[in-house]
Amino acid sequence: MNAVELLERMLLIRAYEERLAALQKQGPAPMSCSSQGQEASAVGVMAALRAQDRILTNHRSAGHLLARGADPGRILAEVLGKAAGYCQGKSGSLHISVKELGVVLTSTIVGGELSMAPGVALAMQMRREPGVVTCLFGDGAACEGIFHESLNLATVWRLPILYVCENNQWQAFVRRQEAMRTEHVSDWAKGYGLPTRVVDGNDVGAVLDAAQAAVAHIESDGGPYLLETWTYRQRGHYSGDTEAHISAEERAPWLARDPIERQRQRLAHEGVLDAAAFEALAARARGRIEGALAFAQEAPYPLPDQLLTDVYA
Repeated sequence: MNAVELLERMLLIRAYEERLAALQKQGPAPMSCSSQGQEASAVGVMAALRAQDRILTNHRSAGHLLARGADPGRILAEVLGKAAGYCQGKSGSLHISVKELGVVLTSTIVGGELSMAPGVALAMQMRREPGVVTCLFGDGAACEGIFHESLNLATVWRLPILYVCENNQWQAFVRRQEAMRTEHVSDWAKGYGLPTRVVDGNDVGAVLDAAQAAVAHIESDGGPYLLETWTYRQRGHYSGDTEAHISAEERAPWLARDPIERQRQRLAHEGVLDAAAFEALAARARGRIEGALAFAQEAPYPLPDQLLTDVYA
């Protein structure tokens, strides 16, 4: 993926988040958890992965899925509970899996993906399947015991796991500083012997370079690696969050480092993308999401006799 394609993928994620937020305000539409502002982290990491790699993600999964190449129409159909969704409308936004893209699961349980990543990696190892397992989680999940259990097991068994902590400064409604004394989650990972790296999560090029280096290290070393992307969630914890607990003073410097605007400015400075070309990309992203929403809204709901199908694989 070149620099313009990275920007275009971020624009698609942003268009999705904004359109879904608007839809939820209009109602009725199920609420979801936003990852707006974290687009560079999602796109940079996913661009570094290969077809054989597996992905386990969390409740802020839309950016990861779209960055991986998922169809926005089928994602929106899933969110709206329609049969055309990736899980036939049974998962909503919080449990989507996309087998053909290597997305094993989305876990609404905070840290749930951390508990399952070693098992997926061990299965791949025992079957001699190539690839790495990428496990995405937030700083809130890192404050749970399963984070430490998962990392310890991965190092003991030398499992090919790329742990990606998207440190977005907020754990639901709790500031990161209120829940952890260390500045970085990667500091804890070092105690288990994992190689780690902290990267500017609002710089898509930096994230891509760091993720590629992490994957290469896992492939050569065989053991796990932790990448921490330092980013910020621009919207509330969920679509109904009033965000009254977040001050404008805190938000302002992060908004000034918006990942899409930073990439736009970089490409403009390099003479790669002028204002008209950028707007064309943004319009195309919005158009794709409008088409996806129309598809989802027109799709039928699952039939009652499908209630108990696909409960178990």
